Amino acid sequence: MTSFKDQAIQTALTGDWEKAISINKLLIKENPTDIDALNRLAFAFSILGRTKDAVSTYQKVLKIDSLNPLALQNLKRIGDLKTIKNNNRKNSATSLMYVNNMFIEEQGKTKIVELVNVAQPSLINALRSGQALNLSVKRLKIFVLSEGKQYIGVLPDNIGKRLIKFIKAGNQYKAYVKSALNHHIIIFIKEVKRVSRLKDQPSFISISERSLELGKKLGKSIASIGKDYEEESPEEDEE
Repeated sequence: MTSFKDQAIQTALTGDWEKAISINKLLIKENPTDIDALNRLAFAFSILGRTKDAVSTYQKVLKIDSLNPLALQNLKRIGDLKTIKNNNRKNSATSLMYVNNMFIEEQGKTKIVELVNVAQPSLINALRSGQALNLSVKRLKIFVLSEGKQYIGVLPDNIGKRLIKFIKAGNQYKAYVKSALNHHIIIFIKEVKRVSRLKDQPSFISISERSLELGKKLGKSIASIGKDYEEESPEEDEE
């Protein structure tokens, strides 16, 4: 059975913030000094616009560890956000709705991807849901960078290599942080421009479509082998 800790991490990665709050509260009930659970709980509160709850939870972290970098960093970020806009219920709901609408999936044009070879946790944890990212093609890989050009991670090869072909052909894409926690970061990639010669070519294909494509290739290969065998097999000698 999956542990509460694993469930807490998974809910954060999938963006199920209400469930993340419930699970982390259970973990904190079992161990009130669980700093990781407190930080996850505070982050979930901040995403849902519950700023007061986020601040008070981060302050609990600092009572346990006064130099905790994640709590200090996120408290500073919350403070910076307050200077930009008033933290009222209407603004929080609007902000949350905007972030949720950003991640609407469209077959063949969008993809949710977990990055590999990610940066250090202090940098990952400073990212926020909905934050814009840059895609940079270097050699045979696509590197993901922050708006400040800091390295975040790399797209998996099975997605990156396909996307490079489309980018070189003229397609354009935008990427955003969907969720980020410690050694995990999930991003949302969206096709924003498709060149005319690729109008019938989806940027992203599903697992079922990939399997079908592989099956067709395999079928052709088997048929080709069978044909070659028939052509090369000697006829039986007649007695």
